[in-house]
Amino acid sequence: MRYWAYLAAKLLVAWGLVAGAWKLMNALWPQPEPFMRVQLEPFARDLGYTVAVMLVGLFAVGLVYLVILDQRYRCRTCLRRLRMPLSKGSWNELVLMGPPRTEYICPFGHGTLRVPDLRLETNEPLDWHPIDDMWKELAELQDTRK
Repeated sequence: MRYWAYLAAKLLVAWGLVAGAWKLMNALWPQPEPFMRVQLEPFARDLGYTVAVMLVGLFAVGLVYLVILDQRYRCRTCLRRLRMPLSKGSWNELVLMGPPRTEYICPFGHGTLRVPDLRLETNEPLDWHPIDDMWKELAELQDTRK
């Protein structure tokens, strides 16, 4: 639940940045003069304003992309960035080792994320594998020594 709440919070901050950029653009852009007592919208009539709207839109799309990309490489338990990328598999040993992939691990041992190096399907999911009781064997060993 924390994982999705963190994503929602980051998207809310991104929305605030885009809304602020939009308000700043509208505040700095001069309003066009009325033509025959009709106030026309500057979008699609003023090239500069239209380009500014396009840039704010690109900023919004890029920001959402970065938020989602950052979220994909976070631990599902503690929300820390995953570390220690390890390449597994190779194209030469495709049948024996499987397709090439990169594995990331949580620095506190909560789980691993397997990311395929080649996307053969469009919606191929990332494999998150939680590690339950990573230190269980060591704790049992320590208990037997006492």
